[in-house]
Amino acid sequence: MIRYFRSLLGQSGLFVACATALAATLAAPAAFAQSAAPAAATGAATVAKSVETKAAMCIGCHGIPGYQATFPEIHRVPMISGQNSKYIVAALNAYKNGDRRHPTMRGIGAGMSEQDMVEVADWYAKQGKPATADKPSREPSPQVAALLQKAACTSCHGANFSKATDPSYPKLAGQHADYLFVALKSYKNEPNNVVGRSNGVMGGISKQFTNAELKALAQYVGSLEGEMQVKSQSRFR
Repeated sequence: MIRYFRSLLGQSGLFVACATALAATLAAPAAFAQSAAPAAATGAATVAKSVETKAAMCIGCHGIPGYQATFPEIHRVPMISGQNSKYIVAALNAYKNGDRRHPTMRGIGAGMSEQDMVEVADWYAKQGKPATADKPSREPSPQVAALLQKAACTSCHGANFSKATDPSYPKLAGQHADYLFVALKSYKNEPNNVVGRSNGVMGGISKQFTNAELKALAQYVGSLEGEMQVKSQSRFR
């Protein structure tokens, strides 16, 4: 009798062990999924933090409403939140290779790889305002209309100055007028090794106008409703 109970208990123990093993096997995928989810979330957070870290150098100027630069003259720094991603990359490369001569921006561009530029540009491009209408929010004066026609601005920057015909061209509508004025003048300073921008198309266009005419163009385009904005950024940790 004792042997019988010992045998029965041994079989029961085997059954319990098998059942426990089966339950553990069935539970393993769920347990793995639960442990993998935080890991995946952590990985995504790491990538996001990496982009934010790369963009941190931009925040000190482009993430402060009303911030003004003093070189080559006092003007508000351009809005880049909502700007075309490919244009931001093109601009950074222009600073990096010296086509745009600006000591601070050249230093920033020189310290970025192409991948860094793409990630930062895509990050900023997603921070814009809703899309604008296909027509400018206000009509220009006859004098400014004549200047726009002479410069053929809409052939590259779009009828509303927010839908560029090529994504490597910038959105202009609503951009700070004082920055636009400084940028337009900079294309007229090609011989200068410290200030100016080298661009065959924009250089040829800007040189057709007096500074007063360039200022009138900048003031009109800057007064339009656009998709860019200055988006305040918190400090990244």
